[in-house]
Amino acid sequence: MVQANDPARPPIRVSCIQFAPQFGDVAANMAHATDIVRAAAAEGSRLIVLPELASTGYVFESQAEARSLAEPVPDGPTTRAWAALAAELNIYIVAGIAEVAGDTLYNAAVIVGPEGYIGTYRKAHLWDQENVFFAKGDLGFPVFDTAFGKVGVAICYDGWFPETFRQLALGGAEIVCIPTNWVPMPDQPAGEAAMANTLHRAAAHSNGLFIACADRVGVERGQPFEGQSLIIGPKGWPLAGPASRTETETLSALVDLDAAGRKDLNTFNSLLRDRRTDIYG
Repeated sequence: MVQANDPARPPIRVSCIQFAPQFGDVAANMAHATDIVRAAAAEGSRLIVLPELASTGYVFESQAEARSLAEPVPDGPTTRAWAALAAELNIYIVAGIAEVAGDTLYNAAVIVGPEGYIGTYRKAHLWDQENVFFAKGDLGFPVFDTAFGKVGVAICYDGWFPETFRQLALGGAEIVCIPTNWVPMPDQPAGEAAMANTLHRAAAHSNGLFIACADRVGVERGQPFEGQSLIIGPKGWPLAGPASRTETETLSALVDLDAAGRKDLNTFNSLLRDRRTDIYG
């Protein structure tokens, strides 16, 4: 594996794919997403991020319905298909999936690459009705080694918690991939950008991380989604996006992971070194 901050590393092209999964139609969703992934890879993308629950859709009406669409990881057909696609195209994919493990369901994301299945992240912070269908993630915030650098994963509402990104930064992550299904926030003013854009830009700035957010669009069973996918640099400025609120769209940016960490801001300051763990409690 290439080591973090190895000056020999070339930049990589990262893409976030924003589309509207059709609820319950796994075959159609996989076919649609695969076509878009192929197009992004043909343009040179090496790391491609798909939305939360990209293969199934999001608005479950019962736990039985959620269970009927959930799959084991890594041996289920969806993870195997993503892994085969990644191997064929020599890319890495991070994609949201409904995971079943024994009797337990998780809102999860898998990371796969040319070498096959790499790992799983299970959503730690569940939003609203997700608490009815899924268990809270039990894998912590793992950081995955890849041939190009260190990758963290979080899902949607995880981004509302500063601890998510601080844990990933302390674990050595250089880029965090966010499969997400952002929805409008209560009392959100008309026309205002998604609150998530502000939160993730702040998290990137505060932790010196690249963050790649792939949201979905459309309305599913009455629930609208925000779109506005975004790729952010470690100083908090957008590198691509925000995407539209309504359209299928692929955002791409060239990312130099050697810029992650921002270890030395100036003569005196470094983001992680300056933490006052002696007084935080």
